[in-house]
Amino acid sequence: MSNKLALIGFGEAGSTFARLAKWGLAACGWDIEPTRRPAMRDAGLAGSADAAETLAQASLVLSLVTADQALRAATDYAPLLCAGAIWCDMNSVAPDTKRAAAQAVEAGGGRYVDVAVLAPVDPAGLAVPLLVSGPAAALAEAALREAGFSNVRIVGPEVGQASAIKMIRSVMIKGIEALTDEMMAAATAAGVADEVLASLDASERMQPWPDRAAYNLERMASHGMRRAAEMEESAKTLASLGVDPVMTRGTIVRQRQAGEAA
Repeated sequence: MSNKLALIGFGEAGSTFARLAKWGLAACGWDIEPTRRPAMRDAGLAGSADAAETLAQASLVLSLVTADQALRAATDYAPLLCAGAIWCDMNSVAPDTKRAAAQAVEAGGGRYVDVAVLAPVDPAGLAVPLLVSGPAAALAEAALREAGFSNVRIVGPEVGQASAIKMIRSVMIKGIEALTDEMMAAATAAGVADEVLASLDASERMQPWPDRAAYNLERMASHGMRRAAEMEESAKTLASLGVDPVMTRGTIVRQRQAGEAA
């Protein structure tokens, strides 16, 4: 096994990391969508004929697919991993989903690490906060720092701990966005949007509400479908804890509607 890094998935996160890290021939990538592969080569990643070639000599793998494909990626690619390869599951999914993925990776001879990404990768880039957990967390922290990530913290020895923090935190972050969307839709329909925003601005000065509303709506329009998939996992997380995810289900609907309308 070499010290090569492999990216699985080349969406917003993968492309941002590759562009900023400038891994060059020390990294390769694979995406099931053929149209993304030229962009990988343009980012300086070594080309691969298939997933097997991508993973053949990789000691560190960053899984950066969509939430609904995270378990499938781990299951499909686990048999292709080198013995001892570190599989960093950076996808926003429920702890139970990550534990299932861990079983597949470890059965294939790899070492699975739960990684939670706590902020948008753009503009944070390689300074984006990463929480890691699992038996191989210390190895992953060192490997991620060597790859250029500067804000990595171990939060526990068990797979699921990092993702639990992410999923539960997302209930608030994405929920505020979804409530903003609902509020603005009603305020606009009533013709009182400016007054509603001004009243909120007068009661809370953390950020002017017109700026916050515009930001939240832009994030939903740009990433509503992906965020809805993530919130499905948050709902699973709450349900597994015995909490009925009433507001979270509403957030899923609003995020998905915003993404579909964009």
